[in-house]
Amino acid sequence: MQGLIAQGRGEAFDYLLGEKTTPGALHAEKVAAARLLLAKRPVISVNGNVAALVPEEIIRLSEAVNAPLEVNLFYRTEERVNAIIRHLRSKGAKNMCTGCDALIPGIEHDRSKVDSSGIFSADVVLVPLEDGDRCKALVDMGKTVIAIDLNPLSRTAQCAHVTIVDNVVRAVPNIAGFAEVFGRSGKDELQKLVKGFDNEKNLADAIDNILQHLSSCK
Repeated sequence: MQGLIAQGRGEAFDYLLGEKTTPGALHAEKVAAARLLLAKRPVISVNGNVAALVPEEIIRLSEAVNAPLEVNLFYRTEERVNAIIRHLRSKGAKNMCTGCDALIPGIEHDRSKVDSSGIFSADVVLVPLEDGDRCKALVDMGKTVIAIDLNPLSRTAQCAHVTIVDNVVRAVPNIAGFAEVFGRSGKDELQKLVKGFDNEKNLADAIDNILQHLSSCK
């Protein structure tokens, strides 16, 4: 139920964006693909909504950037985690971190549990649909955080290094597609793309897109 509520909040912002990928979001998706390809230990965090909405696409992205998938839930139980792991494996996922032998500092209770060989030791983490305090905790650990969040004013959007203001059903396949193309590019080209990215400007542009869409609806 909580996942459905969270998804509904996001969908409301998608309406404000015109239910389309903006040019700014598309650029952020390119930067995300480049970041993941340049990373030494990239990891993709998966929650229940991501596993339900884009299972094949998140697996495709995992394979394109050689990043394991790790299930990380707001309301964590071993039963729920194992159900999502089984679901992803039934869709073809092979590269997965399934342990829970480490803790994210500053996060309380079971929400802090992660795999020591996955999110805990990652240098770059993609967090689709993440909550703000866990996003901040990952940043505080020194990780580069890529977030997919339809609300450009959310804590997650504001603290991530790269925020993709787009619906996860569009963003994940876009990132996967760019990663497959960029995988044939040189590191210098990817680094140039990453260095030219300004997330504050990216978020400001997203807010402008919302205002422009609202103006066009009059």
